[in-house]
Amino acid sequence: MSHHIVDFKNISYTYQDGNKGIEDLTARIHHGESVAIIGANGAGKSTLLKLLVGILMPEKGEIRLGELPVTKKTLNLVRQQIGFTFQDPEDQLFNTSIYNDVAFGPRNYGLEEDEVKRRVIKALQTVGIEHLMHRAPYKLSGGEKRAAAIATVLSMEPNVLAMDEPSAALDPRSRRRLIKLLQGFDHTKLIATHDLDMAMELCGRTIALKNGRIAYDGPTIEIMTNSQLLEQCGLELPLSLQGCSKCGHK
Repeated sequence: MSHHIVDFKNISYTYQDGNKGIEDLTARIHHGESVAIIGANGAGKSTLLKLLVGILMPEKGEIRLGELPVTKKTLNLVRQQIGFTFQDPEDQLFNTSIYNDVAFGPRNYGLEEDEVKRRVIKALQTVGIEHLMHRAPYKLSGGEKRAAAIATVLSMEPNVLAMDEPSAALDPRSRRRLIKLLQGFDHTKLIATHDLDMAMELCGRTIALKNGRIAYDGPTIEIMTNSQLLEQCGLELPLSLQGCSKCGHK
């Protein structure tokens, strides 16, 4: 369906200190694609996702979700279609229980309580923490908080997932669980991440940013095995490929 397509058309954004966050960026994300957004700190990864969901607004250019432009007037509609997870899951967990956190979005859009409950249970089951629904967020582990934050997004039943550093601060077991979880989603996914090994597992396409511009847009495997290109973007080979002579000399 066309509303799953994300279009960035010549967008630019400047931070308050005058530095360019995004500059003249154009890209199209197709329905069902999983796209990694990579780059060094300050390259524009988080900024791009915040522009997509209307937390920030571009000073130039246009962002569209299918036929729907992302503007201040359309934010309610946009945010029903795009689920966004912050880098820190605690930014999304503020209620007295996980159930209420996951129910917040559907309730905010006026759904009947029976429908809210159905969505909450389904979302919590999907991320494997239904047994924690009555637990306070501050009593959860880091991995459980990340799962709960994802559930708050899934309860809105979005068509697009936009995730900012979803594996940050996770222990290996929680990270593996997250990867398996995301592999099972049919959503269109945009994942801003420093975790290049996770990007290889989840995303067939990668967009690399450098100083707010696209330095690479193409198959994930091509950039992940190109040490020279990664170095130009302020990155290193994925850990799983370090020590690979073929990759290191490409």
